Amino acid sequence: MTNKQYSIIGILAVVVFWSAYFIMANLRPEYSYLTKAISELGSIDAPNKWYWNIAGYITPGILIAIFGYGLYKGLATENSSKLPLYGIILSGLFMSFSGIFPGDFDNKNSTTMLLHTIGSFGSYAFFLLGAFTYPKLMKTSTYWKKVIKPTLIFTWLTIIFGGWVFVFPNTPAVGQRIVFSFYFIWIIFTAYKLYRQ
Repeated sequence: MTNKQYSIIGILAVVVFWSAYFIMANLRPEYSYLTKAISELGSIDAPNKWYWNIAGYITPGILIAIFGYGLYKGLATENSSKLPLYGIILSGLFMSFSGIFPGDFDNKNSTTMLLHTIGSFGSYAFFLLGAFTYPKLMKTSTYWKKVIKPTLIFTWLTIIFGGWVFVFPNTPAVGQRIVFSFYFIWIIFTAYKLYRQ
């Protein structure tokens, strides 16, 4: 595939995720954007849980993994570190993994909740690995050097807003949405730059 095709796949991952999110959230009048976790749309007792888990986590995760391969292919030289490659690919695959195991928010010690949590935290941890190792790779290209600062800002903002729940415990879900937003902004921005390369 070409850089443009990989970049479109990255953008499509974001479109699929947010489209599924707003559709599924609006189908549930009791669902609160301020207090309910995104995963609760696909929790073990949620109506239409598999629609969300497939459209919201599994499909976007696979698309992100494919995009992650294409992004690395577009930047890497023969001796490049593989950490950026593993980071974004595994971030996508762990997102898909979290969708395979619906969260059980009434029994947080259940196996399915544990596996869902591993998928969620794994996705974010591998994103950080990829996002913080890509700048070294980007430094080797005049074109990609300009991408370093914005992508690092997006990455640090995911970390900063990850602490939202401790500052605003009454609206914990807001911070989660902001973290997801900057994660996906990172994907869209790098996909756009790959498209233009």
